[in-house]
Amino acid sequence: MRRFLTVLLLAAACAGASAQTPTSDRTQRLNPDDYIFPVQQTSRLFSANFGELRPGHFHAGVDIKTDGEEGHPLVAVADGYVSRMTVSAGGYGRALYLTLNNGTTAVYGHLQRFRKDLEEHLRQERYARRTNGVDLWFTADRWPVRQGDVIGYAGNSGSSMGPHLHYEIRDTPTQRLHNVVREGIVRPQDNLPPRILRVHYVEVDTLGGVPVRGPVESYAVVRDAGGSYRLTRGEPVGVGRRGYFIVEASDRRNGVYNTFGLWRVEARIDGKPCFEYRMDGFTHDLSRCCDAVSCYALKIGSRNEVIRLAQLAGAPDAFYPVMEERGLVRTEPGQRRRFRIETEDDCGNRSSLEFTIVGRQTAFRAEADSTAVAVFPGRNSVLRIDDEAEIRIQKGSLYEPLFVRPERLDMPQSRAGLVVLSSAYRFLEPTTPLYSPALVTIHAQVPPSLRLRTVLAGRTVKGGLYCVGGTYSNGAVTAVTRTTGQLLVVADTLPPTVRPLFTEGVSLSTAEGLRFRVSDNFSGIASWTLRIDGQWVPCDRFPMKGTLVHLFDQPASRRRHTYELTVRDACGNSATHSGSFVR
Repeated sequence: MRRFLTVLLLAAACAGASAQTPTSDRTQRLNPDDYIFPVQQTSRLFSANFGELRPGHFHAGVDIKTDGEEGHPLVAVADGYVSRMTVSAGGYGRALYLTLNNGTTAVYGHLQRFRKDLEEHLRQERYARRTNGVDLWFTADRWPVRQGDVIGYAGNSGSSMGPHLHYEIRDTPTQRLHNVVREGIVRPQDNLPPRILRVHYVEVDTLGGVPVRGPVESYAVVRDAGGSYRLTRGEPVGVGRRGYFIVEASDRRNGVYNTFGLWRVEARIDGKPCFEYRMDGFTHDLSRCCDAVSCYALKIGSRNEVIRLAQLAGAPDAFYPVMEERGLVRTEPGQRRRFRIETEDDCGNRSSLEFTIVGRQTAFRAEADSTAVAVFPGRNSVLRIDDEAEIRIQKGSLYEPLFVRPERLDMPQSRAGLVVLSSAYRFLEPTTPLYSPALVTIHAQVPPSLRLRTVLAGRTVKGGLYCVGGTYSNGAVTAVTRTTGQLLVVADTLPPTVRPLFTEGVSLSTAEGLRFRVSDNFSGIASWTLRIDGQWVPCDRFPMKGTLVHLFDQPASRRRHTYELTVRDACGNSATHSGSFVR
């Protein structure tokens, strides 16, 4: 079938990344004397720092190790009050927010439990609302705290890979996040300079206002001594008339094997500063812009920081105190210049790499492609493939102008539990990040029996399928998503699996609670309901462990109880497991 591709530019205006107000340092610096360390009885080591580049967001706080254990007391870092308490399966899990008298808010994430009175209030609210997840807000007179008061206990809840405390300090009026290490609130042991691992170069040309890049050229780096690095090659690096560099680096701290992000990266040409990235803080609306600060196409395949030494059109100015010509390096044929990169961590340790560049005699020239269509950050766009599929991209969703080549691909094979109902469609390359989600619609013939279980799926480079979401209506599935790459329609027919982690009829008189192993083949666990003796009871989900846990909140009565657990996936499939225990 002949493919017709149309691009419609819509008049409606939407806020986007390029329209963000730069978040300069509008708040005063913090006073380290106002705060004490948030967790007791630990070695005060760290596993992640503020502002680390992660696909989709900057890391919003610091992760403090709890020596592989849960239950370490957490204390109020300053006088204030408990203003918010949340429980969720993902994210920060059990989290506590303290509004402090000094104008900041302290956030504690991944708790095992709250202190006794808060835990009892949480229990009452969950029973009253009959809901597992809650988001509770309080006024200043409800739960006042003094500096040093125990407020909870460190744990491993939410999207946590191991016991630790996620700790943030925010400016209360603006919710701007502070770099607590750089401002001296916490002081890690660190005299290790950042590690510069590789340098990449990309030459750039433009066609009709759209940047087109040449192939990425990568160069190995070796350390001479301390924080001094050099390229492994001895000859100058050939560069075009216009291009930019990308630095791949990481940082370490004393006493741990974890890697950390950088605080600052500076570039100089012939001794003159031309670029500086700095992570002093940000508001949550700018967190996703980490995909513009990093070189996203390289970052998604690397565990290191991969920082583009140039500013994309949609990258906020807030992160760049120094920027000349958006970081582009211009070199004439035969011209020799010195290029220097300096990296610095949040404890003040520095590393540097300096090398010679020389202008090539020939420059990269982009070639026009009649099958490509230009889309721009400042416009709303619709891309259609025949009458089968379309994507609506909001103004401000793209970080830069792009040439796109939407196409219909083959229909993947079904796998156990999944029914593939359409061809795969690709509107944007999988290496294209979006600031705001797009609206994707794909038409498909779906049998009535499968319509409630039909969603969009993404297809990995290895051919695997993963759930994107969406709903079926009037012959098509529509989803709001930031997923790019190949998309298709599938139906999920398998229910979740449920397995109790105790023996049927066993005595649990000395046990803390009921524990179940739960999993799903495709769309993931969406909801669950546990009843004991016919009555609803709260149940916590730990997605990284694959478990559901109900902690007993009534004294043992030494009698037999019945339970019934129903688990549903995101496509509406459900599984129920029932049995009994003695307590």
